Amino acid sequence: MSYGQGGPQSQWDPWKPNSQQPWSSGATDQSPDWAALAEASETRNKRRRLLFIGGGALATIGIGAAVAMAMVSANGEDEANRPASSLPATADLPSASATPSFAPTSAPPPLDPKEFVSSKAKDTAPNGPDLMFPGRQLTMGSAVYQKAAKADSTNCSTGVQGSLPKVLTANDCTRLMRVTYVKDGIAVTVGVAVFDTEAQALKAKQQADKSSFVKALAGTGVKTFCNGAVCRSTTNSYGRYAYFTITGFTDGKDVTTKDTQVFTTGDDLAEFTFQQIRRRGEAQASQAANG
Repeated sequence: MSYGQGGPQSQWDPWKPNSQQPWSSGATDQSPDWAALAEASETRNKRRRLLFIGGGALATIGIGAAVAMAMVSANGEDEANRPASSLPATADLPSASATPSFAPTSAPPPLDPKEFVSSKAKDTAPNGPDLMFPGRQLTMGSAVYQKAAKADSTNCSTGVQGSLPKVLTANDCTRLMRVTYVKDGIAVTVGVAVFDTEAQALKAKQQADKSSFVKALAGTGVKTFCNGAVCRSTTNSYGRYAYFTITGFTDGKDVTTKDTQVFTTGDDLAEFTFQQIRRRGEAQASQAANG
């Protein structure tokens, strides 16, 4: 005799609330299916982990977007819309006075050598033909000139001729030094007139004309020259010194414009005279600076 079932047998679903695990209704007692339970539990845990990870990622993206929006608002929109009156005033900015300051220092300007040969008051070093023109010869470039004669006088008129005596006397010349050099049949006499001031020397230079000459000075190895012959002369000044040259042939021949060696000789001695006067100023300026 069989008995019919009173209704459909319930099925156990681990994800369905109020479901029950089936039990057999016979004399034989069955144990729960532990393997199925473990598998269902593991499946449930995996779903929970996936849901957690997905939710966390979405939350992170949401927070990052919120921070980015806040930064854009703070750095862009807020600054752009900020009125100028709310910016820091000049008085609120750090003062430059915080930078250490130092008193300006500079080396003193070098002393001007010309100043020490422009007046009797400063040009106090010993002087004379042997100091202005030292040694027995001088070299200019490749040319070597031999010293032949020298003269020194406080009466400037005795060593010049033409209109130059009057010029030197009118400007109170106090000394005239002369030196003669010779090379290859050409002789040159340099005359250096000394005044108390630069203004006097400059005026003497300006007043000298084509008939203003220093007298040629004969001496050892040099006979009288430029005595009636045509010679070449120059005039210049530096500081309180006016200097003159006269150059010609030792055999009395006239100088022409083609005699370039005569012009070179006169120019060399004029240049050497200028250099010697300037060196005199440099030496006294250096001594004053090292005082």
